[in-house]
Amino acid sequence: MQPHTSHHGSSVNVFSREHKLLSPDEPSGRWWWQGEVPSWFASTILHATILVTMVLVGSAVEPARHYFELVAANDPDDVLPASDELSYSDIPQDAVGAPGVGNNPDATFSAAPTLAMTATLPTQIEADPLPEMPTGGLRIQDEIRIATGPKFAENVTIKGAAGVGATGATGAVDRITQEILLSLEERRTLVVWLFDQSGSLERQRAEIIKRFDRIYEELGVIEASGNPAFKKHDKKPLLTSVMAFGERISLLTPKPTDDVEEIKSAVAGMKTDESGTERVFGAVLEAAERYRTFRTQEPRRNVMFVIFTDEVGDDESDLDRAVATCRRNEIPVYCVGVPAPFGRRDALIKYVDPDPKYDQSPQWIKVQQGPESYLPELVQIGAPESEEPMDSGFGPYSLTRLCYETGGIFFAVHPNRDDRHAVSRRETAVLSAQLTYFFDPEVMRNYRPDYLPIKEYQKLLTENKARAALVQAAQMSWLAPMEKPQLNFLKPSEAELANRLTKAQHAAAVLEPKVTHLYDVLKQGEKDRAKLTKPRWQAGFDLSMGRVLAIKVRTEGYNAMLAKAKQGMRFADAKDDTWQLIPANEISVGSTLEKQAEQAKTYLERVVREHPKTPWALLAERELAEPFGWAWKETYTGVNQPRQVAATNNNRPRPPRDDKAKMLPRPEKRPPPKL
Repeated sequence: MQPHTSHHGSSVNVFSREHKLLSPDEPSGRWWWQGEVPSWFASTILHATILVTMVLVGSAVEPARHYFELVAANDPDDVLPASDELSYSDIPQDAVGAPGVGNNPDATFSAAPTLAMTATLPTQIEADPLPEMPTGGLRIQDEIRIATGPKFAENVTIKGAAGVGATGATGAVDRITQEILLSLEERRTLVVWLFDQSGSLERQRAEIIKRFDRIYEELGVIEASGNPAFKKHDKKPLLTSVMAFGERISLLTPKPTDDVEEIKSAVAGMKTDESGTERVFGAVLEAAERYRTFRTQEPRRNVMFVIFTDEVGDDESDLDRAVATCRRNEIPVYCVGVPAPFGRRDALIKYVDPDPKYDQSPQWIKVQQGPESYLPELVQIGAPESEEPMDSGFGPYSLTRLCYETGGIFFAVHPNRDDRHAVSRRETAVLSAQLTYFFDPEVMRNYRPDYLPIKEYQKLLTENKARAALVQAAQMSWLAPMEKPQLNFLKPSEAELANRLTKAQHAAAVLEPKVTHLYDVLKQGEKDRAKLTKPRWQAGFDLSMGRVLAIKVRTEGYNAMLAKAKQGMRFADAKDDTWQLIPANEISVGSTLEKQAEQAKTYLERVVREHPKTPWALLAERELAEPFGWAWKETYTGVNQPRQVAATNNNRPRPPRDDKAKMLPRPEKRPPPKL
């Protein structure tokens, strides 16, 4: 009989095998671990081992927990010791100074903007407030633009600033003092002062020297207080050199010195250069060459240049070399200068003879103080004297770029700066440029020009047709519209009226092709207008296109209205004898002109809407205030009436002569010097 193989038999076998696990193998005498181990048991042992290992490893790598306790002092008399250092904030500030020091509303304390840098400076020194600035003195602007500049030392990143607005007379001096102290925090420093010797700065030089003195007075007090910026250096932490420039470049200190009296004497002894030439970039290059060893040879020093001038300079061709040299030697350049007139190269300086025995009536002298951009970026409508000059919000391009690219600051100064109202010629300070309008620096900060090397600027133009068209059109202007076009046309007869209309058309006929050419150039850039992202380029293109279209519509409309009148017009009132052409909002001489007038309004209204409180908006508002069309109006002047000869009285007594007044000599008027 065969053995039973049912599941009952299998169960018997399992129990039998389990029994063997608990007892030695009888035939061989081996224990269970020496024989076969069931799979479920091996799996259980393996997983248990893994779990234990993970727990042990997790405990080994768990970070140590640190416990600490915060304890507040209960003694109300515990007072933190006052710091003997001035904190230089790493939060950008917009103003160079804040109005008001003591009783002097024109003085300021510095609030220096910075990027990527925190430093500690000495305490603010309590100084006697400077006297009020006399007419023709300096006022300092608010900072318009902060930008990262190159390094002037291994681990101190400085910024370049492009423009400034009026807050107080001492703001620039305070800021320059802080820049010197920042440099001393890094290492010993050489400051090179470069002074313009031109006649236009003659009256202001005394004020400049006062500001200059204040720097060394503050630095002297700071050094005496044991400030670490000075204390950390073994000897002569701050050296100074003074240079002057005009037609020639002069070294006023034979070698860098720390003798404050020698420095002041060198500045006070400067003589006026009568040549009218300012070689400012040549002076920067010469100073960089003379003092570059202070940057390269041990013990190394930081070197910084500070320029005082009120013009652009006659050697702008050296700009790129000056920028490259200062960047290579890590020398930041600061400049206390003048604002550039908006969109213009030249400004008119108010000159009054300093000698009272000569005629004291103002004379207006043309000097170069602009433009604020490398190339003109706005089409000019009208002759230079036809529109009031206004502040661009920035310094002249060349000097501002020198400061910006080397990591310095350009301080533009003007004694009449006030964005609340217009400044008349009478109000313009002596030896200052006539600028009728100023604008809020907070608004203008977004309209900074492109401070780029020439090749990069040209590349910027090729990348966008709207930019290229704007600059090309701007270079083609000035565009002089019809100055006081003839508006009254007498009608002694049909023939004489036609003749007068034809002569009046001549002025429009001369202007029309010039306006059309400008419009055609700008139109080439219209497709790329939407790609402009910077507010300055947007405002410039829209204003230029709007104004060119406006003058195009007015000029062509004027010509068309005269041509229509030549075909014959009848007076509604039989006694009228004169036609008057008056500005009107309606365009009645063609749908094309009507369409272009709407386009002009669209461009100009966009400028006003998107760029408020700027020079572009001001000009756009003025353009919109003038109607684009024309209309005829009839009136009576009596042109056809016979003239009556007025009765004369030959016996009328002659007025008495003031012989005494005629004997008074008039003051002699002598020509102004070259500024």
